[in-house]
Formats: sequence, C-alpha cells, structure tokens
Amino acid sequence: MGCPYKADPYPLYARMREAGPVHRVLFPSGVRAWLVTGYDAAHGALDDERLGKHHDRGNDRWRARASIMPEPQHSRLQVHLLHQDPPAHTRMRRLVTGAFAPRRIERLRPRFRRLADALIDALPEHGPADLVTGFAAPFPFQVLADVIGLPRALAARFDRDWGKVVQPVGPTDPGRPRYEARLHGLQGYIADVVAHKREHGDDDLLGRLVTARDRGELSPEELDSMIFQLLVAGQEPVTNQITTALIALFRNPDQLARLRDEPGLLPRAVEELLRYDSAFELTTWRFFDRDSDLHGTQVPAGDSVIVSLCAANRDPRRFPDPDTLDLGRSPNPHLAFGHGIHFCPGAALARAELRIALETLITRLPGLRPAVADEDLEWIPAVLGRGTHRLPVAYDRRL
Repeated sequence: MGCPYKADPYPLYARMREAGPVHRVLFPSGVRAWLVTGYDAAHGALDDERLGKHHDRGNDRWRARASIMPEPQHSRLQVHLLHQDPPAHTRMRRLVTGAFAPRRIERLRPRFRRLADALIDALPEHGPADLVTGFAAPFPFQVLADVIGLPRALAARFDRDWGKVVQPVGPTDPGRPRYEARLHGLQGYIADVVAHKREHGDDDLLGRLVTARDRGELSPEELDSMIFQLLVAGQEPVTNQITTALIALFRNPDQLARLRDEPGLLPRAVEELLRYDSAFELTTWRFFDRDSDLHGTQVPAGDSVIVSLCAANRDPRRFPDPDTLDLGRSPNPHLAFGHGIHFCPGAALARAELRIALETLITRLPGLRPAVADEDLEWIPAVLGRGTHRLPVAYDRRL
C-alpha cells in the first residue's frame, strides 16, 4: 500500500512528456527543481558539459531546502563520483573501472551462481517467502563483497539499514535524529574497513583505494566517499531492480511464461526489464554555472536539474509501444544506467546479477507468483529510486 504514484508513476510521466521536455517541480524537501522527461532531452542533458554535479555549484535557494547530509558527514562522504566533475571525476573513476570490467565480471559468474543457489537452498521448501529478505537483498550484497574485497567478518557486520542514508531527510524532519545515527554508524564502519585494508594490504579494489589514498592519489574524504558509494550504490539499486523486474513479470504473466519457455531470451529480457521499470527513477542533481537555456526553458544558475530516467525510457518517440513489456525488444537503447561520463561503472555487474537472479528464481522456484495483491505491495518512499520493502511470493516447490 502507500503512495499510488510510487506504484505506477508512468501515467503522470506521459502527461508531462506531452506537455514538454522540461518541468518546474517541487520535491518533498521543499526543493524546486527542473525535471527533464523526454528521451532526447534526457539523453542530451546527461551528456551536456554545461551541467555539473558538484554541490558547490548549487545556489542558495537550493542549499536552503536541499536535504543534504549534515556536517561533517557531507564533506566526508559526499565527494564521490556522483558529485564530481572532471578532472577529479576522471581521476577517481579510473581507480574503480577495472574491478567492474565486463571481462572480470564474466570470470566471476560461476561464483555468483553459487551464491544465488545457496540463497535459494535456504528458502522454505514450499513457500511462502519474502524474496527481498530471502534473496533480493542478500544476493547483491554478497556479490558486491566478493567483487570489491570486503572481508567476510566485516561483511557480516554491515547493517542494511545504513543504506537509507541516501533517502533525503530534511533538517526539520522528525526522522532526522535516526538518519544521523545511521550516518554515524556507517562512517564508523567505513573507518574500520579502511583500517583493515591498511593493516592487511589486500590486493583488491578496497585495498587499492586505500593504497591510492596513502600515495596521495586520493584525499581522505575522497576515499571515504568512494567506499560509501560502493557500499550503498553498489547493492541497494540491484535489490530494487530485482524486485521491480519480478513485479513487472508478475503483472505480465504472458511474458513470465515466455521467459520460462525461452531461456535464451534472458539477455534481451534483462534489458527490457531495465527499460520498463528502472530502479533508478531519477538522477541526482545537476547544475548550470550560469543562467542557461535547457530545451527552450530558461534555467537559473545553481538551480537543480534532474533527469527522469523512467520517463525517458517510456517515451513513444523512441520506443514503439513503450508501455508494453516486450522481452524480445531490440534495439533497446534505454537509459537505466544513465549516459555520458556518469554512466554507471557497475553496469556490467548489475546486468550479470539480474540475469543470474532471474534465471535462478524462475528455474528453481516453479510456479513462482505473488502472494499478495498488487495494491498491497509497499513501495519504498524514496525520491530517486523504485523498489518495495517486501515481495511476498508463493511457489509450487523448491527445486
């Protein structure tokens, strides 16, 4: 239950696209921003060199209302890749891309499959089960821990609740104290990760980032921010994408049956499920450094510009029959991972996780189906992302 908009934002996006590509919108935090909705406009904005991402570019109107982290966490944890512009962005991104390279991810697929199978083994033999707690949440985290080199003992200590720090909580919100407690917990955890890697000198992504800091290639704040981004952005969106993909298949049983009958369709199916309902609904802030024209709309310097990836991915001018889930759709140039210099560096990993997750769930849980009515699904009230807190399912048996 909850907000009808979160359950299905697409009718609103259709009306906005018809009205034009850029819209003045009001966020719950009180921030007034400019929302880009059409595919061509979104593609252009994501590639627009005039639009920067560093928070210093935001004007006083934005800063007065933006639900950004309090100090010292904002300075310590918010200078990661999503909030950097070249040349700092180029320097920092270079340090992480190798760990997520498609060739490396391909080599790790057998390990990922074993992790997925072990989680299925732990589910009840005949259901019902909550696929968020039983699979969609632990699977991406276990995969991420493997890929970045998070030690098992530290991985066991990670509190998934810390991931909620990316959901904006304004300074006067009653939930602000709990939000700040999550921040302190996560910041302490990151310090422990850095200390462990420095002591053991591991040759993995986390170890190499700590070495880069010790060589002066990263500042302490950049190191902490990059680890923060890996731990939060590297798992929760995949959890949400698994849930949105399954819900889309449950809502389109003919396509679910098609996928069961045609397993070779899986690569295209993953791309279509990413397009049809992306876990990243909106991008993070972008800013012009001077008053600028954006697709015919004058946007003041320092106002926040946000791109709706979900609206772009349902644009009929780019995708025939965009509101139809067609698992065989090709070509499929969706924007679920963004575009331009901020294209998600973990895209190859996310694609591999989605393929393995869907294949494992559909193959090993015959008769997989929702165990609650669609209107009873509890959508996460996040501004930027899409997903559900729980996904209760039933199935005939566990193979």
